[in-house]
Amino acid sequence: MMVKKIIVKKNKSDRQLQPKRIYMDYGAATPVDPRAAKLAAGILPEIFANSMSFHSFGQDARAVLEQSRQDVASVIGAPAKEIIFTGSATESNNLALKGVMFANRQKGKHLIISPIEHACVMESAAWLEKQGFEVTRLKVDKYGLANPDDVAAAIRSDTVLVSVMHANNEIGTIEPIAEIGKICRDKGAYFHTDAAQSFGKIEIDVSKMNIDLLTASSQKIYGPKGAACLFVRQGVKIEPILHGGGQESGMRSSTVNVPAIYGFAQAALIAKKEMAKESARQIKLRDKLIAGILKNIPRSHLNGHPAKRLPGNANIWFEFVEGESMIIQMDINGIAASTGSACSSAKLTASHVLTAIGLKPQEAHGSLRLSIGRQTKDSDVNYVLKTLPKIITRLREISPFKAND
Repeated sequence: MMVKKIIVKKNKSDRQLQPKRIYMDYGAATPVDPRAAKLAAGILPEIFANSMSFHSFGQDARAVLEQSRQDVASVIGAPAKEIIFTGSATESNNLALKGVMFANRQKGKHLIISPIEHACVMESAAWLEKQGFEVTRLKVDKYGLANPDDVAAAIRSDTVLVSVMHANNEIGTIEPIAEIGKICRDKGAYFHTDAAQSFGKIEIDVSKMNIDLLTASSQKIYGPKGAACLFVRQGVKIEPILHGGGQESGMRSSTVNVPAIYGFAQAALIAKKEMAKESARQIKLRDKLIAGILKNIPRSHLNGHPAKRLPGNANIWFEFVEGESMIIQMDINGIAASTGSACSSAKLTASHVLTAIGLKPQEAHGSLRLSIGRQTKDSDVNYVLKTLPKIITRLREISPFKAND
């Protein structure tokens, strides 16, 4: 991670002197890889035409689009024709749930999700309930793991779709989606997984893992924002939620953002090539970070599974500390982190993920997500391990909650 000496004069507080800037919020967004950025920027002057146009300019854009489709598909072992490009993971998840449930309403009206899905899946399911569909929300254990046996027990004759995320965006727990996918396949239900956090970071094979639909995002793998995709296995019955000119085989009408998709594809190829080495490096840093925090800060606890978790995810909750104060103090000390999902950071309610794994609301509010990435260095981890204990001590001194409360 680049450490830059700067002076920030945001106000007259102790933000005036900010010795370091360390980014540990890769779970929220990643910087665009310079290699992908250079390639994507390079096509901007020439690849501008509408990819649906029949003239040569449009066909040039079409050629870039189709090569990008093939490149993204290669990361998950899918045929290129089964990739639908969208504008975001939220859009992909909305399309997966709403498109499949409405297309198959003659078969049934039952949807199954886990209780720790991203807000765009949770809210889509809640919206479908208002349209007359029925939703079963599974339980998870203290690590956030869904039990495949619970999935098998929940599937009914009218179950259309099961949606369980591959890896949780807050606590990093990796779900047993291959087992869940097999159960869905055997019982005749479609299986969708939100892989926004795992795509390009851990191995995915949609055939071996029995996945019918999969969501992936560019901005989580060092690609530009505004590009994502939904893998839809051939034969899956699904309706579009955007109607218009019939782009993306009629599944996502809208002029295609070819340069962003090209950047997404380049980022995906880089991630695929470097996955094994980078994953091992991040796991080493992550484990050092977690072990150092738990050892040096009393009354700190790990959220999520100790081993079955994303390479770059560390999520800790601290007793007698309020999360937002922690984030502010860390920012003052130059460390960018989060209390959970950036997409729901404006909400003051306790994280639905943390309460689902058994934390009380006050415990959930004392949680911190540190997500490391490609630019994180060992010296960054050392700085956090040196700085965080002082912050926790200071906050506990002024906290109204004490050990004997």
